[in-house]
Amino acid sequence: MAEALAVVGIAASIIQLVDFGSRVLKRLEEYQSELGDIPEAFRHIKTELPVLLDALRQTKAAIDAGSLQDESKKTLLPAIEGCTVQIKALNDVIAKALPASGDSWARRRRKALGSLRYDAKVEKITAVVRGYIQTLTYHAATSLRPKSQQPASRVALVGLGGIGKSQLAVEYSYRVREKSQATWVFWVHASSRARFEEGYQKIAERTRLPGWDRPDVDILKLVHGWLCDETNGRWVMIIDNADDLDVFPRPSQRGRRNREDVSSNAAASLLEFLPQSPNGSILITSRSREVAFRLTGSYADIIGVQPLDQAHALALLRNKLDGSFAQDDATALVEALDYMPLAITQAAAYINKRVPRTTVSRYLQDLRKGDRERAKLLETDIEDSRRDGTASNSILATWQISFEHILRERPSATRLLSLMSLFDRQGIPESLLGGRYQKDNDASPDFEDDLNTLTSFSLVAIDVDGHQFEMHRLVQFSTRKWLELQGELEVWRERYVRLMDDSYPVGGYENWKACQALFPHAQATVACRPTGGSALKAWASVLFKAAWYADEMGNYDVAQEMARRALEAREAVLGPEHSVTLTSVNNLGSVLSDQGKYEEAEAMHWRALEAREKMLGREHSDTLTSVGNLGWVLSRQGKYEEAEAMQRRALEGSEKVLGRDHLETLASVSNLGLGSVLSRQGKYEEAEAMQRRALEGFEKVLGRDHPETLASVSNLGSVLSRQGKYEEAEAMQRRALEGYEKVLGPEHPDTLTSVSCLGSVLSSQGKYEEAEGMHRRHLTGSDVTAYGTYSTG
Repeated sequence: MAEALAVVGIAASIIQLVDFGSRVLKRLEEYQSELGDIPEAFRHIKTELPVLLDALRQTKAAIDAGSLQDESKKTLLPAIEGCTVQIKALNDVIAKALPASGDSWARRRRKALGSLRYDAKVEKITAVVRGYIQTLTYHAATSLRPKSQQPASRVALVGLGGIGKSQLAVEYSYRVREKSQATWVFWVHASSRARFEEGYQKIAERTRLPGWDRPDVDILKLVHGWLCDETNGRWVMIIDNADDLDVFPRPSQRGRRNREDVSSNAAASLLEFLPQSPNGSILITSRSREVAFRLTGSYADIIGVQPLDQAHALALLRNKLDGSFAQDDATALVEALDYMPLAITQAAAYINKRVPRTTVSRYLQDLRKGDRERAKLLETDIEDSRRDGTASNSILATWQISFEHILRERPSATRLLSLMSLFDRQGIPESLLGGRYQKDNDASPDFEDDLNTLTSFSLVAIDVDGHQFEMHRLVQFSTRKWLELQGELEVWRERYVRLMDDSYPVGGYENWKACQALFPHAQATVACRPTGGSALKAWASVLFKAAWYADEMGNYDVAQEMARRALEAREAVLGPEHSVTLTSVNNLGSVLSDQGKYEEAEAMHWRALEAREKMLGREHSDTLTSVGNLGWVLSRQGKYEEAEAMQRRALEGSEKVLGRDHLETLASVSNLGLGSVLSRQGKYEEAEAMQRRALEGFEKVLGRDHPETLASVSNLGSVLSRQGKYEEAEAMQRRALEGYEKVLGPEHPDTLTSVSCLGSVLSSQGKYEEAEGMHRRHLTGSDVTAYGTYSTG
């Protein structure tokens, strides 16, 4: 393909590639909108694709503008070809893994869960795509040249502090000098007006302008005049760290005055001293898109600088470290540092200074220990002669400069950033932000203006759908450390906890879609534990609801940890026998029983039952729930007589208090109660009658596809199988399995249990080949869920 891709046709190839990539991206967006979420690996590539397409468009713009020489185009041919290969590979994976419009719902769900098998391949595609983004961005940034007979070109590199903008500018300056020794290259630091004037002073000194050393000379006017004189030759000016709009106010903001009077530096805007001359060009580095736009006059002339890809990040680490290191440790380290060049350089300098006691592995361990250790490492300053001598070389301090600037210019945007720093870093929903971050005495801030400020400084990225946001993990951490220094971290943690308590629903079936979308943000709440009071109650409430959902999804370890924390918090705030505390006791008992930890679960349910009998009475509905749960745990331990007594009590009480068709009553006669107990004791006719009653009730109240209904279907199938009614039992188990695959997915623990039940029925009928397939699937799926976190997305 490379031979066929002629240099003259590279622009057309990019057009075709952008069109193809846009269609692949649209497919991912449509899939996410239909199912509410996509596996993590697909989310990553979905985030990178728009960046790649933008980089391709910038490359084509550079070609159209004549800024790329043929040699540079030849250099880019492998990257264009590689992008095509990767997007085609992604399209193939999507066709195999993600649902198509013509698929049945069951097939769509199976493919959605099966897509987890493609994670490694998609992550590999993502890593390669990141490399091509860096390559395309690099060439766009280093291929600037002024257009013939036109005013000086201005191009800006925009990105996070520490992402490598200045290093790209340095590389560009080297290329300029290599191409033309006669071209002047000037470097002007622009973090303040004084630093800008200092840069012009150095230009005057270097070019030996007449009067440069006189104390009364107008250095800005002097240098501006020299730069505009074409007889002085070609020049390139790099304006570095132009981050503050106040340093470059519009001339009108300085008041009316005679335009020819540029002798008063205090009155003049620095914009008036940036020359527009055909013999020169200007390259700007900035954290702010607004500043970049003011200096270039066009968003088309702004190039977004992205983090390094993994290969380049590892190469940077290798170049900076004095000794050898394990590849796996290095890969984990650059990922933990978000592939940020300054953070990687800072880490390497720290390790080099402390060899042999500090290694890459030791640094990575310390980075993961906790916030205090992480902050210590990331606050360490390093020496770098290529950076502005007045700027910090610590990644935390570098970003905190941006925070301080935004605080001065737009305090409400700083508050929005503060709140967003506590969410999970991906998929931050717009719906949870508006109106939740302002001060009580503030007028309602303009969310769009606040968001624009944060995106302008590259602190926040907008997802392709425009309604969800992302942040780098280190930006979030730096924001939290900055809030801690301001003494405001606990205030914002409490605000986030209350927001999540208001927003996260209980984990019941009807709320699964909402629970799934917000679950990562509920998990982020764990780290925000308040010290006490109503905020701690809200924190426990979030964890209780999230644990409920995690348990329903078969994510038992996470559910147990959340349920324990919720219980401990409620015991501290409300006391051990409060009704809300006992709900947490019951919740934890249910999670433990789902994990097969029956003795500990039994202790929890006894505790809940005894306390509820004491506080609420023997016939309260909550008491009867505890009776039923205890009966179920007893049956799982083979204590059938005791279990039957409990379940009969629960059934009789529920019928009396709640009615025959109430869900709690039906639960008492379904898998969680009486039918299972009777079946285990050989009382098959009564067990079958109970299960048919339960199934009929669940279908009526919940519908045919509700998980509780499906559990009842499976239980009835088991009772029928024990009576030798294999054909009807097989039909029931097939119905249950199909329903579980549709609702829960093929790898959920309940689905795998259903697979095993069907396998047993098939084996009893002599259908050994199909039975073997079912049992193998059950064993394989059980291994997956035992050693990995199960997710429906």
